[in-house]
Amino acid sequence: MKILMITDIHSNPDKIYAYLDDNSVDEIIITGDVTDFGPETLFVDILNKFSEYANVHALFGNCDPKNSEQLLNESNAVNIHDNTSMIGDIQLVGFGGSNPTPFDTPNEYSDESLYENLSKHAELLSSDSFTILVTHAPPLDTNADKIESGAHVGSMAVRKIIEETQPTLNVCGHVHESIGQDTIGETTIVNPGDASTGHACIIELTEEDIKNKNVNVELIEM
Repeated sequence: MKILMITDIHSNPDKIYAYLDDNSVDEIIITGDVTDFGPETLFVDILNKFSEYANVHALFGNCDPKNSEQLLNESNAVNIHDNTSMIGDIQLVGFGGSNPTPFDTPNEYSDESLYENLSKHAELLSSDSFTILVTHAPPLDTNADKIESGAHVGSMAVRKIIEETQPTLNVCGHVHESIGQDTIGETTIVNPGDASTGHACIIELTEEDIKNKNVNVELIEM
């Protein structure tokens, strides 16, 4: 199984479309900031275009329209914001938006709210199956949340739920320059960087990998 994971498209999906024109994938996970503050029609259009290539499981980022949850439900993508879905035997749990930023963007949540909502899915995240926590915000104090100054700006709530439940994988975004992988306990953390400049992640798994919770990821740049 080949899964394409992308984030922070910011209204500029062309490099990813070009990649998909030449490379087939089985599933696509989008972790938010599909647009750069809209418009609403573009948000839906981009998700629908990706859905022509493969099944799409998506949530919104802090820079998407305020009514993105409604727009997700109107699109052809599977809405995984504050929701779950399955990719074969892989369990997905998602939550969009971000912890507070200095920029007062449309979809921001307190860490208390993020933790409360993520905790509703704790049993699924801590199950024996291959689990992917899909968030826009990266966990705090990792290789996935460091801005150019060196400061860590990720979510304490995302980190806390990972520490408590140990999902197999956390895919995130939000911090464009913090491209990389990390671990929290047994959980692999991946931020592929912004898709608007051609960054993405390929998650390639065999049935044996899924059974044994082996994580195989490749960060790519188009």
